[in-house]
Amino acid sequence: MTTIAFDTLAYVKTLRDAGIPEPQAKAQTSALVAVLKSNTDELATKQDLRELELRLNAHLKTTKSELLKWVIGLFLTQAGLFAALVKLLH
Repeated sequence: MTTIAFDTLAYVKTLRDAGIPEPQAKAQTSALVAVLKSNTDELATKQDLRELELRLNAHLKTTKSELLKWVIGLFLTQAGLFAALVKLLH
């Protein structure tokens, strides 16, 4: 689970300094903390992104080797067909 550092005291002070009454500033701070806590499960961490990158790289390597096999196979087939046609037409 990801946690977000949030200075609630500084936030309340900022709201109070802006002219918001302290009870309302505390209520807004509590509401914001609840929102931040509820949404952290959906955030990706650096570790999540690193694992995704590693999986994607592995998948790309597999795809690259498969594609290379097909290209070489098709090239050899095409060369064989061309040689057969040349021999047949000669």
